Amino acid sequence: MAKEKILVVDDEEDILELVRYNLAKEGYQVHAAATGELAVAQSKSINPDLIILDLMLPGMDGLEVARVLKQDPGTRHIPIVMLTAKGDDADIVAGLELGAEDYITKPFSPRVLVARVRAVLRRGKRTAMPGEDIIKIHELAINPFRHEVLVKNKPVELTATEFKILQLLAARPGWVFTRNQIINQVKGEDYPVTDRSVDVQIVGLRKKLAAAGSYIETIHGVGYRFKE
Repeated sequence: MAKEKILVVDDEEDILELVRYNLAKEGYQVHAAATGELAVAQSKSINPDLIILDLMLPGMDGLEVARVLKQDPGTRHIPIVMLTAKGDDADIVAGLELGAEDYITKPFSPRVLVARVRAVLRRGKRTAMPGEDIIKIHELAINPFRHEVLVKNKPVELTATEFKILQLLAARPGWVFTRNQIINQVKGEDYPVTDRSVDVQIVGLRKKLAAAGSYIETIHGVGYRFKE
């Protein structure tokens, strides 16, 4: 049985080949694009299950590609993993706020990249299980079945990872979760990610929640909790 289709977008031929080789070895159907414009066109024509997107592209850069794809009803559902040499928090947060599910900085380990791809695809297949009730706390309403967050009855667009972090914290207000606990609960124990990744996701989540973001409290040296 054929595995998922993955579109790899990078203008460096050696990077394209490295990623293509390692993903094809795992059985994925790999397509490639060297420009942002081609990435948008291929996303619409082949409807990939996931896009690995470099930020630094000639012409239309990766952030603009993500913006275009996430604004299009036909492509907004496609998860994006950013692959970039730009490791500054501002660049990463910008990508996550546009709807990217994850990021990997160059240079990277092919094994880590494959693990990240597996994790994102696996999360995309998960659905809410019985018992995952709607959470109502303060002015927030979190509906796992509809993957919906309302703040004062107004919808807030979150990535899958942001949604799961918010759901985890809000379901147990007052509980302190370490960064490792958040990683394990949201992505699984086999997910190779750093503490900094959690911090970046929290920054993006707080921005999207605006004033309600203040309910997510930082417990310095430990982790995070949702205010009771």
